[in-house]
Amino acid sequence: MREEFLSYIWEYKLLCSKSLTTTAGKELEIISPGIKNNNSGPDFLAAKVRIGNTIWAGNVEIHLKTSDWRHHGHHNDPAYSNIILHVVFEDDTSVNKNKCLYPQPCLEIKEQINKEYFKNFQALINNKAWIPCRSNINETGGVVLSSWLSRLLVERLESKSGEILHFLKYFNGNWDETFYYFLAKNFGFKKNKTAFGILAQKTPYSLLWKHKDKLLQIEALLFGQAGLLDESLKEVYAKTLFNEYSFYKTKYALQSLDKKLWKYAKLRPANFPGLRISQFAMLIFKSGKLFSELVLNENIESIKESLRVECSPFWLDHYRFDKKSVRKSKAIGEESINNILINTILPFMFVYGKERMNTALTERPIEFLSKLPAEQNHIINKWKSLGVKPSNAADSQSLIELKKNYCTAKKCLKCPIGHKIISS
Repeated sequence: MREEFLSYIWEYKLLCSKSLTTTAGKELEIISPGIKNNNSGPDFLAAKVRIGNTIWAGNVEIHLKTSDWRHHGHHNDPAYSNIILHVVFEDDTSVNKNKCLYPQPCLEIKEQINKEYFKNFQALINNKAWIPCRSNINETGGVVLSSWLSRLLVERLESKSGEILHFLKYFNGNWDETFYYFLAKNFGFKKNKTAFGILAQKTPYSLLWKHKDKLLQIEALLFGQAGLLDESLKEVYAKTLFNEYSFYKTKYALQSLDKKLWKYAKLRPANFPGLRISQFAMLIFKSGKLFSELVLNENIESIKESLRVECSPFWLDHYRFDKKSVRKSKAIGEESINNILINTILPFMFVYGKERMNTALTERPIEFLSKLPAEQNHIINKWKSLGVKPSNAADSQSLIELKKNYCTAKKCLKCPIGHKIISS
């Protein structure tokens, strides 16, 4: 038996009988199981039960055995002073003769658990498939899955909000610098997000803003700080950037990255660092304040248009400073634009709306996600192979959240689909 399963049985009132008695022989009625407490302290808060002729309101604690109360030190913890009922799988006080040490009313539920429910639960958590309910997902999903995905989308935005707020503190509450940092990391995508993040930290937005009207200076600062400029470069454009950066490096006492941080292996040329840095520089040059133009914008097509930036002319026939390529447009692609929207701009929109208690701004990213195409990645491809096909980015984000934070962690007891399977 597992304690989490006992909590699940209590929370959903799935005990076999409604005629209950405490271990002291008093009649017990569960009026309300209370609210599941996900923080420290008692397992359920604000519960309500009737014991005998008295109605009690307070907290409930769940354990495998009665003696766990003292083993866990609850008898010395003031947080457990308002326990109205101790729910246990097995009351072992009759064995150790220590009933006087456990003054709370106690309910033993060993004989009140539906064995089929526990069997279904065990089958899920012991399943080694990609998702535990793989064989049931289609027959048990449907409306349940649809409504569950809507809740998961908010959970995903909430989880991303936590990281944003953490870095907002790091940047002393400066939304412009925080957004710039996250946007830069996103321009690095999967392989170079760490290097891009360090580049943003070493080259603050406030510094680039001073040179806002000069693309060459923005590029010189970013490429120089990235460690990609040196005296050996032969192209006129590269030499100009190097000379420009050398001046600002001394003026601002700058320190550049080690160029070895940048990854090229297994990358398509369109994702090479030089191109992404040039696109990022162009975005800064063409835009007003990044935060207000991208996060506070009410029109998704307007945001996309702001992100449709081309590299500077040198990169039209280069992928690296020292290597020429076939001349072609090196504009940022639609898939990359959607990626930036999904992973940076819309989470910022959500968290900023919450912080400002602006409901319209908080709801906007949910609306925008429903207008974007579903993502294409290994997690979404696996869902599709199981017959679960996302209609848009709202669905794909929800499915990523479901896989990462529920299925992989085997949190079937917290999932409506798992609940349906267990209690069927």
